[in-house]
Amino acid sequence: MPIREIIARIVDGSEFSEFKRDYGTTLVTGFAEIYGQKVGIVANDGILFASSSVKGAHFVELCTQRGIPLVFLQNISGFMVGSASEREGIAKHGAKLVTAVACADVPKFTVVVGGSYGAGNYGMCGRAYSPRFLWMWPNARVGVMGGEQLTAVMETVGQKADPELRARIDRESDATFSSARLWDDGIIPPQHTRHYLGLGLKAAMGGRNEIKAGDTKFGVFRM
Repeated sequence: MPIREIIARIVDGSEFSEFKRDYGTTLVTGFAEIYGQKVGIVANDGILFASSSVKGAHFVELCTQRGIPLVFLQNISGFMVGSASEREGIAKHGAKLVTAVACADVPKFTVVVGGSYGAGNYGMCGRAYSPRFLWMWPNARVGVMGGEQLTAVMETVGQKADPELRARIDRESDATFSSARLWDDGIIPPQHTRHYLGLGLKAAMGGRNEIKAGDTKFGVFRM
């Protein structure tokens, strides 16, 4: 399902004010409300390029300065690789997004609605980046890479992928494997995502003083 269709089914009245819609189009960012609570949404609509990484870092920083909680919708195969992406500064700009997410001192919530692979897991607020809650859809998968990606990488380096290793990667990427090891906060029915986010926001924001601009200390964003 297109990510904007998912957003429309989560937010109040399907109203979504998009931020920089025509820039870094593989990352969808914008403001909305969930059960009356204003949130900033960061959602994947493809692989992360340099432009989408910069856009994401900018949006996360804005939300943090305004004390707005963040909702991440993950369906990511990682950051773009290759000589062209390296020339565009994917490593530098990707690091900006990771830095912004790591430093953001507002309640963060993550829902894995598809794949969550490689460094894309970091940039989209994976478990290591302390989301208040991280939920998985039943179809979600988490891993360094998928079985098909492994095969492609092995062929690139001139070797044949071990079928047993590929089967193991596919098995251990499954949502049930992740939840069984407490790598997330549970598998949720997709149709109940809005309800879970609403309860999480209420728990996180109850009795919380509004965050003042400047409370969060960001690292250095390389120019």
